[in-house]
Amino acid sequence: MQTTSAIAVTGLIAWTLVLLLLMEAGRIKLVLAGAFDVRQFRPDNGNLSPLMQRLTRAHANCIESSPVIGGLLLTAIATGQTAVTDPLALIVLSARLLQSLIHLASTGVIAVNLRFLAFSVQIAISIYWSFCLLRAFMQ
Repeated sequence: MQTTSAIAVTGLIAWTLVLLLLMEAGRIKLVLAGAFDVRQFRPDNGNLSPLMQRLTRAHANCIESSPVIGGLLLTAIATGQTAVTDPLALIVLSARLLQSLIHLASTGVIAVNLRFLAFSVQIAISIYWSFCLLRAFMQ
């Protein structure tokens, strides 16, 4: 069944894959240009450009939040409780995209504060969903 929650969870997965593909494309370019041996890459891309390091962290942020946000969305879908998650699902997806894009753009103070705000929106909604889903399951 197609719901806003299903669209959001698919969007979160797709965005994580986009970031991964961008990161790997950057690495492939460096290897093909002869600038790096494939064995030189650090898992955190710490020996690459600041942009590649931010891309790595943006991807890691998506992976780190997947069990919580994705788990709540999938729980709602699996239990027929998408009425809980659907109204805010695209806001969570948008906040995740915004957080990643800000992360890629800058590490300035304003950017970091905006990134934290986008993260906070995701966490606040996840907490709200948790309480609503638990309440629905206990009835």
